[in-house]
Amino acid sequence: MQLTQILTSLGACVLIFSFLSPALGQTNAPNKADEVILDMSQAFKKNDKAQLSRLLPKAKGHALEPWAAYWDLRVRLDQASNSEIQQFLTQYAGSYAEDRLRNDWLLQMGRQRDWADFAKEYPRFRMNDDREVRCYALSTEAYLSKPDTATELKRLWYAFRDTEDGCTYTAEKLYDLKKIESLDLWRKARLAMDNNRPRAAQLALNIESVELGKQAVLIHADPQKYLDKRILAITKKRKELSVLALIRIANTDPDKAAQLIEKKWGLMLTKEEHNWVWAVIGKQAAQKLQDNAHNYFNKVSRNQDLNDELLIWKTRAALRSGDWKAVISAVDAMDSAKQDPTWIYWKARGQLAANPATLEPMRLEAVAALQSIASVKGFYEQLATEELGQSITAPAKPEALTTQEKSVAAQNAGLQRALIALSLGLRSEGNREWNYSTNLHTPGGMSERELLAAADLACSKQVWDRCINTSERTKLTIDFDQRFPMPLKDTVLRRTKEIQLDPAYVYGLIRQESRFIMDAKSVVGAAGLMQVMPATAKWTAKKIGMTNFQAHQITDQEINVAIGTGYLKLVLDDFDGSMPLAAAAYNAGPSRSRNWRKGPVLEAAIWAENIPFNETRDYVKKVLSNTTNYAAIITGQPQSLKARLGTVGPRNAQAPAENTDLP
Repeated sequence: MQLTQILTSLGACVLIFSFLSPALGQTNAPNKADEVILDMSQAFKKNDKAQLSRLLPKAKGHALEPWAAYWDLRVRLDQASNSEIQQFLTQYAGSYAEDRLRNDWLLQMGRQRDWADFAKEYPRFRMNDDREVRCYALSTEAYLSKPDTATELKRLWYAFRDTEDGCTYTAEKLYDLKKIESLDLWRKARLAMDNNRPRAAQLALNIESVELGKQAVLIHADPQKYLDKRILAITKKRKELSVLALIRIANTDPDKAAQLIEKKWGLMLTKEEHNWVWAVIGKQAAQKLQDNAHNYFNKVSRNQDLNDELLIWKTRAALRSGDWKAVISAVDAMDSAKQDPTWIYWKARGQLAANPATLEPMRLEAVAALQSIASVKGFYEQLATEELGQSITAPAKPEALTTQEKSVAAQNAGLQRALIALSLGLRSEGNREWNYSTNLHTPGGMSERELLAAADLACSKQVWDRCINTSERTKLTIDFDQRFPMPLKDTVLRRTKEIQLDPAYVYGLIRQESRFIMDAKSVVGAAGLMQVMPATAKWTAKKIGMTNFQAHQITDQEINVAIGTGYLKLVLDDFDGSMPLAAAAYNAGPSRSRNWRKGPVLEAAIWAENIPFNETRDYVKKVLSNTTNYAAIITGQPQSLKARLGTVGPRNAQAPAENTDLP
């Protein structure tokens, strides 16, 4: 969901940047060779084949020639001969452009059912990160006979929300071979209906019957009408179609769906169908923060009938209700999600709550689980550290990079192309080239020392987002200087001191908002380090006494920090100094944050985990985690994430009235 109110975080939208870095040189007017590349980029976006063909000879010899050649060939890939494609792959061997075109070509061959050429080219696909390409690969003879193919296919297929050809095609083949069952098709349809994707539900059911696919579309349009016309659901198909209708109704009115299943339809459904529908009702109620969500989930008699998404929401509802036993059982039933630090932490907390005796086996298991994730790397890792009685401290700086290590990074052709693309404002291309070079060019990606050297290169060029993202990929070695840089330190520290705002909180928020890209601008207009919306900037400037403010000034670093911190201070004060509530308001809007605090007084970590919006939930946790680490850096003292979180509940009746003018 794109949150366009107030300030929009980097994760909510595609960003458009004018790239500035002293080490890369100021963004002066590009030379003629650069202009060719920029013109080709625009022509590619417009699918202007003639312009791309005309300009391509002029791009010869430019560092970004592989991109220019890719753009030219990509727009006419469906007409290109295999020999021309192979010539491109040979000419630009080892580059991101080569493997990007191979990715596109594999998709095209899959859609054309050209399995002979697909089988030849697929082993050369280095990135191997495209789910649809992988689904096509699973449909080839090399994979169809493998016992784990069906399991992998379902994992990939269920993860797609929108329609796609690769997994659907492979599912049809596996269904014909009796390697997946009718229930697998219906589960895909249930997921699609729950995500408001009727076409995806139709394609899944078409595998069994075209008529069933048509019924799915009709049910999506008017689920109540479908149910009203049916007195009984005796056959398997009728039962499953009724499940789809109940899921669709639950999307908008979980209580109504609950009444329907209790009064009539629950008696006709199988136990598995019954459990799934109640879980969907519980999930929808939980996302609306209804008090009865946990009760709905309690009607599920067997957790193993649910997928991980439903189990995750069941766990959240149980946390909100303080039912630790339900937390433990739901996490235990998860498949891959149980390896997430989130659920490792909450299961361990449940075990500790249920087993106060020091030597209880389950308590010992919980302590071991917390020890397995405890670190400074993220929100739940930090909470695990504190649960073990330790504080959050900045780790020792790793061994300094050698001149040779830095030199190897600086001479990496992919990283060089990425930096040049970024210097021209081609941020998407630069990021993809950089990520490919660090993560995908070789199996497993760069080693830890290579990642640190690449991150150091990005830091030295003040490409802070690549610096942070690359350094975060190290698993054993943590360089806080790379992961938590502090550009504009004097400005931020001075401004926060003036208005009595925690500088660590400001840095934690900026790191999540813009990754310190100085001129970040979102498609909805949020701008600068602190991603301030124009209307909010104008309102805040007036509130903080900034006279003669003009909209274009929001990209000025000093002004952006002044307005962003001024607004954050107003938000924080309006939410009684609660950092979690203020962070949620900064991202999703004060009115939403006010609504989300209604209900019981909760441990703030539980409150944050129950935020209905995926983006805001992730945002709040990352901002608070960042803040704790920045505080450790700034103060040099041990820190507590739990202390910053506190509790969240309804507004105190004695508190000042809400600032309803706050945008």
